[in-house]
Amino acid sequence: MARHTLLLGLCLLLSPLLHAEQIHIPVGQQASSDLTLPQRGDSQRAVLETFGLADREHPPVGEPPISRWDYRTFSVYFEHDRVVNSVAHHQPHLANP
Repeated sequence: MARHTLLLGLCLLLSPLLHAEQIHIPVGQQASSDLTLPQRGDSQRAVLETFGLADREHPPVGEPPISRWDYRTFSVYFEHDRVVNSVAHHQPHLANP
């Protein structure tokens, strides 16, 4: 019994030393607010006409086929030939010295 009490006491004594920092980045602050992204339902042709050729095109996978086009600052996900989602890439801000 004394062993359990000692162990419990040690855990309670050391618990303030166990600390994890949480960093929260609101979605609206992950990329520049003036970044225009393709909208859900846009065709691949419309994305191509508006944003030009992607830096990299990933082939379709799965059923329904999902493909991805990567641009410098964002990626576009397509189901068949329609946009299902556009995601801005994280742009880290350099700290001022």
